Amino acid sequence: MLKRLRVGYKMRGYIPSYSPKSRAVSVILKRPLILCLAMLLFCAAASAQKPTEGIDYLTLNPPQPTEAAGKVDVVEFFWYRCPHCYNLEPVLQDWLKKLPRDAQFRRVPAIFNEEWALDARVFYTLEATGDLARLHSGLFEAIHQQGGVRLKGDAYLKWVAEWLGKQGIDMAKYNGALRSFSVEAKLKRAMQTTQAYKIDGVPAIGVQGRWMVSASLTGDRQAMMNVTDHLIGEARKRLAAK
Repeated sequence: MLKRLRVGYKMRGYIPSYSPKSRAVSVILKRPLILCLAMLLFCAAASAQKPTEGIDYLTLNPPQPTEAAGKVDVVEFFWYRCPHCYNLEPVLQDWLKKLPRDAQFRRVPAIFNEEWALDARVFYTLEATGDLARLHSGLFEAIHQQGGVRLKGDAYLKWVAEWLGKQGIDMAKYNGALRSFSVEAKLKRAMQTTQAYKIDGVPAIGVQGRWMVSASLTGDRQAMMNVTDHLIGEARKRLAAK
């Protein structure tokens, strides 16, 4: 994470004077400082308005196919047991309320190993049963606040199933979909997408298959969403130019 340096300036041995002459000299001495500060503020504002490639976001090479024809494709890579993804969730939910109509958002559970694949399996099973939209945020909250995050393997899947059973889900339908062909196919695709986007950590957000934003780059959750907004704007320009 890049650290921004704070530039300070202090005049030593300066004694204020109220005489017209000394006041004029004081104003002259202050002018370079005022100009310097103004330039720093201008540069800082410009930097905040326009994220920098390689610092605030990465460009994917090669670009990846998108799923939203005629719209800006936005995809979040996450892991249910990731504390950073959990902390991003409320910020992301607020951001989604303002998502432009010409943008389409989707989630892909990142898969690096078999343990991560368990969470992806739960995600796609809930999608298959039609319960994902209703339970996604609640499951995230329960995992991190009710002990699920500390479990692994079959113990974790059992804990999730017990929690889901308390949410009124049809467990026969859930268990039937858990290892179904369609869920297995989506797991395979999620793993391929994770590799294609060169994901090395989560949370991360891909925009239009061309750019990748992550909290490790921006250093801040809100900054991450601000950079995503900027890239959506860039993608919109490219779509309009076609």
